[in-house]
Amino acid sequence: MIFCVVPEPLADELYDKLVEYYDGDDNVTVIVDRRQAERRSRTPEEAAEADQQRQVRDRRRARVPGEFPDVDSPVSGDAAA
Repeated sequence: MIFCVVPEPLADELYDKLVEYYDGDDNVTVIVDRRQAERRSRTPEEAAEADQQRQVRDRRRARVPGEFPDVDSPVSGDAAA
C-alpha cells in the first residue's frame, strides 16, 4: 500500500486531481495530512518530564555465565616457518 500524502494547505488544489490520477491503481491511496503539530517537538520542560517517565530496557539476551576455554589453533608446517 502506498499513501500519497497531500499537505492540508494544498488539498483544495491537488486532492481531486491526485485521486483521479491514481484512480486505476489499487495500491495507491491519496490522503490529506491533517496533523496540527509535530509529535516529537516538545518544550524542554515536556521533554524532561517524558525522560523521567521513560524506562530503558536491555532487550538483549543475557550472556551465559562462565569463561571460554583457551583454544590453541593448529599450526601447519608452512605457516610456522
